[in-house]
This record gives sequence, structure tokens and C-alpha cells, in this order.
Amino acid sequence: MASHDYDIGIIGGGAAGLTITAGAARLGARTLLIEKEPALGGDCLHAGCVPSKTLIRTARLCHAISRSDCYGLPAVEMGPVDFSRVAARIREVITRIQEHDSVERFCRLGAEVRFGRPEFADEHSVLLDGERLSARTWVIATGSSPAPPRQSFLEQITCLTNRDLFTLPALPASMIILGAGPIAMEMAQAFRRLGTRVDVVQRSGQILSKEDRDMADLVMAELAGEGVRFHLNATVIDAGEPNGRPRITIEDKNGGRSTLEAEAVLLAQGRIPNTGTLGLDTIGLEHDGRGIGVDSRMRTNHRHIYAAGDVTGRYQFTHAAGYEGGIVVSNAIFHLPRKADYTWMPWCTYTDPELASIGMNEKRATEAGIDYTTWSEEFADNDRAVAEGSDTGRLKMLLDHREKVIGVQIAGPRAGELISQWAVVLGGRVRLSTLAGIVHPYPTLSEINKRVAGSVLSGKIFSDRVRKGLGFFFRLKGPSADPCSRLR
Repeated sequence: MASHDYDIGIIGGGAAGLTITAGAARLGARTLLIEKEPALGGDCLHAGCVPSKTLIRTARLCHAISRSDCYGLPAVEMGPVDFSRVAARIREVITRIQEHDSVERFCRLGAEVRFGRPEFADEHSVLLDGERLSARTWVIATGSSPAPPRQSFLEQITCLTNRDLFTLPALPASMIILGAGPIAMEMAQAFRRLGTRVDVVQRSGQILSKEDRDMADLVMAELAGEGVRFHLNATVIDAGEPNGRPRITIEDKNGGRSTLEAEAVLLAQGRIPNTGTLGLDTIGLEHDGRGIGVDSRMRTNHRHIYAAGDVTGRYQFTHAAGYEGGIVVSNAIFHLPRKADYTWMPWCTYTDPELASIGMNEKRATEAGIDYTTWSEEFADNDRAVAEGSDTGRLKMLLDHREKVIGVQIAGPRAGELISQWAVVLGGRVRLSTLAGIVHPYPTLSEINKRVAGSVLSGKIFSDRVRKGLGFFFRLKGPSADPCSRLR
């Protein structure tokens, strides 16, 4: 058997790579982690999940203060936002979380951490700063980056990406956002709440296009009510900076044209895998513009080389990357044939209201040819949501022909937390009757989950057949002919 420097080498220090590194090192494998950036943590920590949620929290608080009179408090006149202070808080949060992703921590676990840009020399070796490093098993977990402009003329203007937003020296007075996916919608609302005038340009007729139209429209209506301006079914046909400010021309589906100008333009039109400098073609590893191809065990066409996280082009979520990292550890270190199963992979867009999903929505069920029924509950009927003044939204559950849950979508307050209960219910194969029978504290938002489960069962429990049976066996007298007569 060939001798290698390491049992396993991981390229990329983001969610997937760190999960694999920690697991492999703790299990006794000689582990090498290589990261191209100067710090571990990946895009999620430095330019994605962590800074964006920190910004969203600041913006939400700013919005709540500006609406203090809605809660019976004196009206407050908000002054202009000093974005340098907001950015400083974001850096503080990143620094605090960075401690968990520090080099020292992984060294203590037994892993060796190197920085630089590796390139495959052969199927078992990479070149790093002129040094050849070999491993019996390799894992590519290099993540993804913002996709470049789709039209060449957009290169004529300065476009920001998520990597630029959280270190801006000042709050832009105006911003044009190209795209209407999760990042675009989260940032549109956050910057609008901080005081930026925001225009969103979307090619299709719906924001959050992977979600059901009715749920996405709930989110859009809330953002529009806060002042975000939407230009749907619109295509950018020209761009420039004639006065030192970005200006774009858009055309709608009817051929109508309009011009938008702003201090900043955010490009949020998808992401591409980070594969360009790895030398994958040198070793014949299969990949394309969508990512590296893997099987259900996260193996590439070279069985000793795995890939996990955004670089595969599958589910581009931090929690999905961590899950896939666990799959790699099971297969590469334990040598247990564990397969990835995305049936109950949850996700959430952190707008206000949040929009969370698990399983199939109506779009995917229809595409799959599945017969289904929908059951819904409104947050307007949830006492906690009403008490908090956050009663916009609904829960929608899909059942198949056997009345088995195939998916749940929640647009409402703290939907990301609420969908977690469904991850346990569906992943653990818990019956709807069990969920309906669980006692929830009152008043809580989670009662909406119990209520939708109960609504499915109530139609059976309180059916005419049950009523007649109970009446026959227990001689029930039935309802009063006029039960409301005493109220008149």
C-alpha cells in the first residue's frame, strides 16, 4: 500500500471542511486542513450567515423603535444610522464566533492547519507553495462565490456582493438589488429599515422563485409595505455611471423601459462553485459550472476524493454543508456506507416575516405528479402572534393521498424556529396524532404546528359517523335545538 503524508486532507475551512476536520482528527486520523483565506470559518462566518443575521437584527430593532407608538409607547424620531457602528458590531460578533473556528482549536484536536491555494498534482497529492503534500483521502469543500454579472455591460458599473455589504463605510442613501433570492430579500428589507431607498429588479414575476407563489407574495407584500420597490418581469438592458453613480435601464415584459439610479448596486444573482484553481482537470475529476458531481456518499468519480458543501451545487446552506460533512466522516473514516438523504432538509429566508420550508411545496409536488391536499393555519389566529403584533403569515401543510405529510411551509414570525419542530416530526416519523396531542405552553407561536395537525384529525373525530355512533352507544341527547336562545 502506498505511503501518504496524511490519512485525510481537506481543502476548505468552511462549514463542511471544519466538520470533517474536527471529526477525522478526533477519531485519530492524521488530518490536514488547507484554507485559502487568512482565517477559518468560510463565507458563512465572514460574509454570509453570521454578518447578515447580525445586520438583520440591528435593522429589525431599528424598525421596531420607529414603530414604538404601535405598541402603546411614545413615538420616537429616529436619527440617521451611523453604519460604521453597525459594521463594528458585526465585526465583534464575527470575532466572538471565530474563537470556535480558530486554528488553535483544530490544532488541539490533532489536525494540522495550513493556509494557501493548493492545486492537485495527481490523484493523491496537491502542491501548496511549492511543497507536495499527499493524502490517502481528499475532501474538496471550497464553497461558492457570488456569480458574476450575467450581462457584460454590468461590468461597466461598480457592483457590490455579499462580501462587500458588511464593511461599507457609510449607509447608502439608495440601492438597486439585482435578483430576488434569499440574500437579496434579506438585504433589501434590512437596508430599507435602516433608511436606504431600495429597488429590486427581478427577471421573473415572483420573488423567492423556489417557493410557492402565495407564500412568497406574503413576504413581498410586507417588504413593499415597508417601502421596498419591486420591478418584476424586468430585464436589465443597459448600465453605466455617467455621473459617477450607477445607472441601469430596465425593460419590462411589455417592452416598457425605465431608468434607475442609486448610490450602490447589489449583485445577487446566484452563486458559482469555487473550483477554478484546484487543477481538477489535471486529475480528470468530473465537474461543471454547477459544481462537482458526487454520489449519495459524497464521493466524486475518484472514489477516494469526496466533495461536500456549496461546491457540489446541491443545497447551498451552512446546515446542509455540516450534514454532508458528517456523511463524509462516516464513509471516509468509519468506512460505513452512509448515504445523504435530503428528504427533510429544512431551510429559511430570514426576512420579516421569515419564510421556512421542509419537504415538498406545491411547486415540487406538482412537478413530481403527486396528488396532495393543503391544510393551513393563519398567524392571525395565533394568540402569541397577535399579542406581539406579528400576526402576518400562515402555515401550509401538504398531505399525500395517504394523508402523510410531504411538506410544510411557514411564512410568519420565527418561522425558522417553528420549522425545526417539523424537522423532528418528519425526520423522526412522528404521527400527526402525536403532534396534535402534545401539550404546548400557552401562549406560544408553536401552537400553530399543533393546531394544523389537529385540524386534520378533527374532521375524523367530529364526523357525523362518530357522532351517530356515540349517540347510539351512550344515548347522547344531541345538541339543543336552539342553543343560543338564552343569549337573545
